[in-house]
Amino acid sequence: MAKIKTLEITSNLPIKFSEITLFRGAVIDSLENKDILFHNHKEEGFRYSYPLIQYKRINGNAAIVCVDKGTEAIGEWFSSKKSQINLGERTASLEIESMKAYMTDVQCVDKYIYYHISNWLPLNSENYSLYTKSDGLIERMEILQKVLVGNIMSFLKGVDIFLEKQLSVIITNISRESIIEYKDVKLMNFYADFKTNLWLPNHIGLGKGASTGFGTITRLKETNNI
Repeated sequence: MAKIKTLEITSNLPIKFSEITLFRGAVIDSLENKDILFHNHKEEGFRYSYPLIQYKRINGNAAIVCVDKGTEAIGEWFSSKKSQINLGERTASLEIESMKAYMTDVQCVDKYIYYHISNWLPLNSENYSLYTKSDGLIERMEILQKVLVGNIMSFLKGVDIFLEKQLSVIITNISRESIIEYKDVKLMNFYADFKTNLWLPNHIGLGKGASTGFGTITRLKETNNI
C-alpha cells in the first residue's frame, strides 16, 4: 500500500478545453525559477516521466492538479501568482476558488472501482494500425485495454509504486470517439468508462497529454464486487 497526496486547485477562470495549454503557458511565465515539474523540459531535452503538475479544465474552470512531489513544487506558483494573466490574446482575472488536498491509498483491492476517462489519446501510429485493421469490437477493446493498463503502469512508475497484486482493467463503455489534432498530428480521442481493482487519485491524467488535460479520470460510484 502506498499513500499518494494530490492537491486540486480550481480557479474562477472559465476556459475552453483548447485553452488549457494557454493557461499552462501563463502559469509557467509567472514563475521566477521555473521548476522542471511545471513544464517537463530540461536543457538536454524532455523530462520523460509522469507529469506531477497537471493543467486541467474542471467544471468549466482552469485548474491545476498536483501529484506527489508536485504538491510541494506548487508553492513556487503561489509565491509569484498574479491576479491577471494573459490567456492567448485576452487578459483574464485569475483567483483561487478552492484548494482540496487528498491522500489516496493507491493499492489493488478485492472489488472494482469505476472511473470515467475523458479526452483520452490511446492510439499511436502502431496501435492505430492494429485498431483500424481489427475485425471486431472485442479485438478493439482488447487493444484499448492493453494501452490503458500501460498508461496506469506509467503513472505507478512515475510515483514509485510497485503493485503486489495483478492489475485488472476492463473498459465497460465507450461513449464518444472522434478525430482531433494534437501537436499537429491527427489522433483518435476517446471518452470511456472503465473499471479496475486499483484505487487511483481522482482527476489525474493518464496517457498522452496528461499534463494538459488529456486522459483525465473521474471516479464514479462503484456498484459491483468482483
